[in-house]
Amino acid sequence: MRIPSLAQSLQLMDQYGMLVNIRHHSLVVARLVDRIHAGLCATAPDRHQCDRNLVVTGALLHDIAKTPCLRDNRDHAKVGADICRQEGFAEIAVIVAEHVILGQFEPQRYQNGTFNAREIVYYADKRVRHHLVVDLNERLQYILDHYGRGNATRETRIRENFDRCFTLERYLFQWLPFPPGELGAFSAPVSPGLACEESIRP
Repeated sequence: MRIPSLAQSLQLMDQYGMLVNIRHHSLVVARLVDRIHAGLCATAPDRHQCDRNLVVTGALLHDIAKTPCLRDNRDHAKVGADICRQEGFAEIAVIVAEHVILGQFEPQRYQNGTFNAREIVYYADKRVRHHLVVDLNERLQYILDHYGRGNATRETRIRENFDRCFTLERYLFQWLPFPPGELGAFSAPVSPGLACEESIRP
């Protein structure tokens, strides 16, 4: 498994012109996944959990293509996955490809306390509006307002996606030593010039 270092991840953010606000969003998502991962490891040490570096780096790079895709309305998850594969990070590409919509949804596995990096990044991304950690209902309303655009079919797809995320949240927090609301503490400002791993965990 080839995972980019934190320095390489920040370099890729620069290389692909990530806007400061998107970079800040990604850093907050990385804080959330790190906290979730630590909680899972503490509460369910007998369960196999994903690699910490994989999930944190996946969070840092999940929006790697967001900036260029804003200009031409391409699917930033697909383009981002292509970028990660081209850079030689196939495992990160899978996370990036599914951070908007999960390819596989497996409640039976979640019930057993096992969550992979794709699922943790998918969930954490839904909890962060810009750089603020919000609850899923608030994030859903934001997505409906900005991307539903009154289109009934699009709004139905958005709601179905969030239904999965609500279900994932219920299972996830059965295995965490804190409630969903506690993640709000991670809305604290993060320097866009993050230069060390310690800055992921405040």
